[in-house]
Amino acid sequence: MCSGRKWEYVGMYYGSFSYHLDEKGRLLLNKKFRAQLGDKVYILKGYDGALSLYDETSFDAYMKAMQELPILNSKDARDVYRIALSSVYDLAIDKVGRIVIPASLLSRYNISRDVMVIGLIDHFEIWDKDKWESYLSDNEKDYEIKSEKLLIKNEQ
Repeated sequence: MCSGRKWEYVGMYYGSFSYHLDEKGRLLLNKKFRAQLGDKVYILKGYDGALSLYDETSFDAYMKAMQELPILNSKDARDVYRIALSSVYDLAIDKVGRIVIPASLLSRYNISRDVMVIGLIDHFEIWDKDKWESYLSDNEKDYEIKSEKLLIKNEQ
């Protein structure tokens, strides 16, 4: 079940949706972007308590970026490798357009059956709905200041 704005795919993912996972942890992907995702997706630990969901092309790019980390001489790089890659699951999209989010991931990252799916250009984040609302409450007030600093920095 989904409510919220419609997803759009024009070379990137964006928008936010509220979903309720069923008793088996299944998430029904919006029909509008199902074709863009292909037959399978990759899910792994994301940032700030969310899970990250990638299509195959974006996951390949993520893996290439991971391969650039200096794992031989950096404990931080080894930690990122180990934690991120040990959390990866490849998930088949069933004929109805659902994925089953592994119970171990939902439990480990304290994600309830009420979730928010957030588009982030090349992938999605899956948040526990209450955590997402708390994150917005804590961070939205500084959005303009952060945005201006980042955009001005990137223009230089």
